[in-house]
Amino acid sequence: MRIAFMGSPGFAVPALRALHAGGHEIAAVYCQPPRPAGRGHPMRPCAVQAVAEHLGLPVRTPARLRTNEAAQTDFRRLGLDAAVVAAYGLILPAPMLEAPRHGCLNIHASLLPRWRGAAPIQAAILAGDSETGVTIMRMDEGLDTGPILLQQAVPIGPRTTTPVLHDILAELGARSILRALAENLPGLPQPDQGVTYAPKLTREDARLDWTRDACEHDRRVRALNPWPGTWTTLNGGVLKVIAAVPWEASGAPGSILDTKLTIACGSGALRLLRVQLAGRAPQDSEAFLRGYRRNLPFRLE
Repeated sequence: MRIAFMGSPGFAVPALRALHAGGHEIAAVYCQPPRPAGRGHPMRPCAVQAVAEHLGLPVRTPARLRTNEAAQTDFRRLGLDAAVVAAYGLILPAPMLEAPRHGCLNIHASLLPRWRGAAPIQAAILAGDSETGVTIMRMDEGLDTGPILLQQAVPIGPRTTTPVLHDILAELGARSILRALAENLPGLPQPDQGVTYAPKLTREDARLDWTRDACEHDRRVRALNPWPGTWTTLNGGVLKVIAAVPWEASGAPGSILDTKLTIACGSGALRLLRVQLAGRAPQDSEAFLRGYRRNLPFRLE
C-alpha cells in the first residue's frame, strides 16, 4: 500500500519501523521541523525524522499546513492509498484528510472516546483508570472524533508510570496499524457517552499541592515524569519529585515526618524516593537528606 507517514516523537517510531518492515511503500514522512536543543542550541531533528533518514525515506517538515496551499497540493500529488498519523503535532486541513483513497488513519493512545486530546497517556494514569489502550480511527475534522476501526486494551497497574505505558502503547499501536491496513476494517462511529479530554500539559499541572490526597500525588508523580516533571518548593527553590510512593502517616501538610523523607499530605503521606534540587543531579532520598539534614525540620510548599 502506498502511504504517507506523519509523526514526530518517539511514540511514532515503532509504527514507522513496522510499516517499513511490512513492505508498505512510504511515499513521504512528515514530521515537525528540527528544533534548537542542548548546549549551544544546535538544530536537532525529531525522533521520527532521524529514523526516517536512517531508513532512506523522504522527509518533509512543513512548519504549518492549514494555510500552506503548496504543502497541501504536494500531499495530494503523492497519490496515496492512505496516510498514517501518530502524534504528528499539526492539524490536517480537510483537503489533506480527503486526499488518500482510504483516508487518514490515526494511532491514538487511549480507548476513545475516553481521553481525546494531547496527553491521553498521562490523563489515564492521573485519573486512576484501570485500563487504557490504542485506538485506530479514520480522521475527520474534529478533535479525535473520527470513526473507530480497531481498539486494543492494556491494564494500568498500581505502579505503572508514563514512560512504561508509553512504550507499551507505542508497540501496540505499531501492531494495530498493520492489522487495520491489512484488513480494511469498517469504521464505527464513536459513542456519545464517556467522552473525556486530555488537554496539553503545563508545568503548573505538575506542582504538588500538599493539602491534597497522597494517592492523587502518587498518580501525579507516576504520570508527569519525566515531563513536565512533578515539583514542589523548598526554601524558595524548586525541588523535583522524580519517584515516590503513598505511605500511611499523617501530619501538617508539607511537613517531613521521618528520616525517610515521608511528607504529610492533606490525607495520608507521600514517601519521596528520588528527588532533584534545581541545578543538582537527581538523588535518592537518603543522599538528599544527608546533604540537607542541618536544615531539618523543614516544610515543602
